[in-house]
Amino acid sequence: MIKENSGQVSLEYLLIFSISLMILMIFTLPLAEEAIESTMDISDSLNARSEMSKISQAVKEVYGEGQGSKHSINVNLNKKIKITVTDNHVSCNLNLKSSSNKQINEYFNSNIKKTSLTLNKGPNTLIVEWPMNSKNMVIYRK
Repeated sequence: MIKENSGQVSLEYLLIFSISLMILMIFTLPLAEEAIESTMDISDSLNARSEMSKISQAVKEVYGEGQGSKHSINVNLNKKIKITVTDNHVSCNLNLKSSSNKQINEYFNSNIKKTSLTLNKGPNTLIVEWPMNSKNMVIYRK
């Protein structure tokens, strides 16, 4: 009678397959995590640039319309940021997951007062206004 060793062959196959799978995971998971973090940094940067552009456009419109004009802007951010508004640009310093910072600037011409605003993650409403009989424009959160 011939003794069958098919159970042992299956066990050896499963053992080799599981070791190969673990080695593959050890090398690919860190690379995948790094790629995901890079992608999220790019997404956050593009989102912040887009929202800074909205603010810049509103300031340009109010400046162009003159005293007595007012615009409301809805910005939706992926993370909490602090923006700085001066008479010629709006900027933010974005902290990235790669432990670095990215400065984002959007330029315009205006006479807006220098201001710093902290915008929360999610929806924020900003008001850009040039009050009547005022020399300077103002920007504030609603």
